[in-house]
Amino acid sequence: MSKVVKFGGSSLADATQFKKVYEIIKADQDRRYVVPSAPGKRFSDDTKVTDLLYQAYNAKNDKEMLKVFDLIEERYQDIIEGLSLTISLEEDYKEMKESFSKKIGIDYAASRGEYLNGKLLASYLGFEFIDAAEVIFIDEHGNYDIEKTDPVLSQRLKEVECAVIPGFYGSLNDGSQTIKAFSRGGSDVTGSIVAKNGKVDVYENWTDVSGFLMADPRIVDNPDVIETITYKELRELSYMGASVLHENSVFPVRNEGIPINIKNTNKPLDPGTLIVESTCHKPSHVITGIAGRQGFATVMIEKDMMNSEVGFGRKVLQVFEEHHISFEHMPSGIDTMTIVVNTHDFIDKEQDILAGIHRAVQPDSIELESDLSLIAVVGRGMKASRGTAARVFNALAKENINIKMIDQGSSELNIIIGVRNCYFEQAIKAIYGEFC
Repeated sequence: MSKVVKFGGSSLADATQFKKVYEIIKADQDRRYVVPSAPGKRFSDDTKVTDLLYQAYNAKNDKEMLKVFDLIEERYQDIIEGLSLTISLEEDYKEMKESFSKKIGIDYAASRGEYLNGKLLASYLGFEFIDAAEVIFIDEHGNYDIEKTDPVLSQRLKEVECAVIPGFYGSLNDGSQTIKAFSRGGSDVTGSIVAKNGKVDVYENWTDVSGFLMADPRIVDNPDVIETITYKELRELSYMGASVLHENSVFPVRNEGIPINIKNTNKPLDPGTLIVESTCHKPSHVITGIAGRQGFATVMIEKDMMNSEVGFGRKVLQVFEEHHISFEHMPSGIDTMTIVVNTHDFIDKEQDILAGIHRAVQPDSIELESDLSLIAVVGRGMKASRGTAARVFNALAKENINIKMIDQGSSELNIIIGVRNCYFEQAIKAIYGEFC
């Protein structure tokens, strides 16, 4: 049995949190590979180390840069003294200051928080330190290079019993050894890549919440924790705004059948949420979770006999493609077709797109509506339960909330509902109250 354990910034914000992490790792000898983030906030008005690094790198001059660097060094020195470590980071600071002055790259600057934290954690645990730049390779777009990374990383992990590999960054895959950060997902992605190449049994992702919640706690008071969730359900909820784990971090381990366990550093005995490929475990509720996003617009196209016009949908979507606009959903009727788009992306190009649609398909009319929110009701339990949609609609009707759009995939894994932005939170509360 072996595990990868990834710790977020709040889990490693200071010496006290480091001690909690130490106890967690030492409590289970299977926790062999550790992926740390940079120190996060110690309190609400605090500044993350990564943000301080950005400030230092973007400073107007060396004097201003060194002033911010004093704060960075102070953060790490507090951790060193709090843990009674003998390690010195002076050489690293010297190299960083020289590199910052030369402006060698913003990704290099941002990555140093994880790099330094990794060195401290490795020293504290007595584990080997592996610089992610030596074993993880990233393309110019910030994506994980599988073909170059996997043989190097898997071989390196075979050579060590226990190791700390900093999250968030690697090196550019062109052989230049230039530091490159992941475009999205950061340390979560690193943990997933290490889990895949270490051929571990479980990827534990430690954060400041006890698992994946059924709804946003800023909207619903004390929502239940999801005990087990499938990757498909996670994908749906992450896409619609749930943010405990970035969706990009799922793919490396999903393809290997490695489960992810979301755990709470401050409550290590809580079971957390287990994310798996598939499961026979029945969920506690018919639905697994509810998530949503605001700020969408609809473009409703109407034309008689639309259904008999071959290529109609392709021509319409091509207009959006030509203007670099992706669509979110596309509910349709016999003579109507509705395209749901992100308002922010669409609004500056709306007139050009309308003109393009008129030229492409000669519609009878086009109607625009904005101020739309999309809410996803997700759950593998819906497939075996009758009347789920009716319960959702009834819950909204009781609150006098009008449904502007309905979309359900053939997988029966989710129901997408569109409501006015002003009803967004009220709708989520109503649906949650119906099922939980």
